[in-house]
Amino acid sequence: MGTTQINITLGTAGHIDHGKTALIKCLTGCDTDRLKAEKQRGMSIDLGFAPCRISGMEIGIVDVPGHENFIKTMVAGASGIDGVIFVIAADDGVMPQTREHLDILTLLGVKHGVVALTKVDCIEPDRLQIVTAEVKNFLVGTFLQNAPVLPLSSITGQGFDAFYEALKELVSTIKPKQTDGVFRMPVERAFSLKGYGTVVAGIPVSGATKTGDEVLLLPQETKGRIKAIQVYKRDSDTAVTGQCAALNIPQLDYKTIRRGNVVTIGEYFSPQQWYLCKLHVLGSNKITLKTGTTIKFHTGTSEILSTIYLMQANNVTAGQECIVQFKLSTPVVAAPGDRFILRSLSPVRTVGGGMIIEAIPKKLKRSHPEILQDAKTRAKAVLTRKDFVEYCIKTANASAANETGLSLRTKILSNQLKEILAELIREEKVLSLAAPPASKCYIHSDSAAYAQQRLLNIVSEFHRARPESPGISTEQFYGASGLKKNVFDGLVRLLISQGKLVQRKHRLALPDHRETFNQDEQKLLETVDSLFKNRPFNPPKREEIIEYATATQETVQKILQILIEQENLVQVENNLLFHYTAVERARKILTSFIEKEGKLESVKFKYLLDTTRKFAIPLLDYFDRIGLTRRVGNTRYLKTPAGPVSDS
Repeated sequence: MGTTQINITLGTAGHIDHGKTALIKCLTGCDTDRLKAEKQRGMSIDLGFAPCRISGMEIGIVDVPGHENFIKTMVAGASGIDGVIFVIAADDGVMPQTREHLDILTLLGVKHGVVALTKVDCIEPDRLQIVTAEVKNFLVGTFLQNAPVLPLSSITGQGFDAFYEALKELVSTIKPKQTDGVFRMPVERAFSLKGYGTVVAGIPVSGATKTGDEVLLLPQETKGRIKAIQVYKRDSDTAVTGQCAALNIPQLDYKTIRRGNVVTIGEYFSPQQWYLCKLHVLGSNKITLKTGTTIKFHTGTSEILSTIYLMQANNVTAGQECIVQFKLSTPVVAAPGDRFILRSLSPVRTVGGGMIIEAIPKKLKRSHPEILQDAKTRAKAVLTRKDFVEYCIKTANASAANETGLSLRTKILSNQLKEILAELIREEKVLSLAAPPASKCYIHSDSAAYAQQRLLNIVSEFHRARPESPGISTEQFYGASGLKKNVFDGLVRLLISQGKLVQRKHRLALPDHRETFNQDEQKLLETVDSLFKNRPFNPPKREEIIEYATATQETVQKILQILIEQENLVQVENNLLFHYTAVERARKILTSFIEKEGKLESVKFKYLLDTTRKFAIPLLDYFDRIGLTRRVGNTRYLKTPAGPVSDS
């Protein structure tokens, strides 16, 4: 019967010399102490990896060091685990690193585990019951409160069968991590292998990769291609979230790679210096953190000095939660939802930790209440992918977000993002602003409702100021909107589809709007309209209209504008207007001639219209502009099949 690899990783935790490595060797047959110094000193200095076969499934085991000086390595190892084998030696009981490791696991969000009460061969049988009770009492109120406490000996094998059964039960309760994210692997270590070159090892915290994939090493920004993969020390074509993996990437120089570097793909990640976070200060340490304090910041496999800036007060005390900002001494790579640990500089101890909300470009001003409220909203949103996508759309610059920007910000691959967007659209939380079949721009329904009402108010105000006009021009409307063009176009398209706006004569209007004129205006409109209609290819100048209509220049200008908006007049050039019937007649004459002769010499057009060059040439230029004809020298050809006259 074959073994199935599943992307679940367990880690050990506990005080130094409590038997973690011996237990893993007994369980897996692997000695996770790989360094010479570890074997000489009898303790783990660096992380050890081992595959573990349980009921036909192969999972990963990370053995982390327990000595206080190597807590930072423990944090690096624990950052990728799904469950813990919490080791307490029966002869020692609960020790300082026992407490600190449990705190770290809690802050990192570990929820599952078993407790291995090791070295029971070193105590008297009647002592075991007392120690077990002490351990259970220690675990009250922690995520291990209901975990089985399993006495065993890695020397005699006592209790190992019960431990193994409990481990099987533990693995069955853990849901393997999703593997459809953007591939990212914090580096545990790098080395060179003869015949292969550089090998980078770690536990991917997101996504999957395969041989042949191009990857990016950060912060070095060095690209390489995966030549080979090992998972749990066996050859594999792929590596996924939660597996102990080694990637052979020959193009990288292992001497330049450090723990804390990240292997990822594409443009999703870049090292950042400012991070907005949600912090929980441990209640077990009587400590007060003040804004401006320098502290050690651990995330992934990185350890970096940072300065803490509190958002809600000047200090935070034991047991409290709050929103904070960190300025890191060196930029690091992290994603929304990643966990972090804080350790003080002196004395060195774990003081708190929590969740990274998001990288930020600069320090936020805590004096602005709306900024703090947004930070709290963002902290809640990053807990689920769909909520974070909705948040990013709702708070996007210019009211809308494009698909590419959303993918990069949320760290969600395009195909998964499309599914989330489709769900948000079905729930009417998000609207697509692009015309089908494209769907690259999105707006939150709340933002859309606000912006649409503003647009309707602009049109309403235009109708109030210009009741004689059929509607506002698209150019004027866009200029008054203050929106980006793609957002404006999308919202207008939605308003039209919803019946809240209508298009009339290439203008936009409210559905119930009707042009209104006073009696004098109506009479003057008819007079000027007739004047142009009766002089089709010799249209009157403004001075002639003023004299003919016995009206002021301002009044005539207003009447001409109305007739243009009504599309009774067509503006062929500045200050040159023709009646629409004249333009349509000229179009028919032009197309009929070219269809018959194949082309038209420009000079001939004035004879066809029985007018002068002054009026014929501007008409030809107009037909060029609207795409009816094309000009080669002084000759015109039909560009497209003849259609109705339009200046849109």
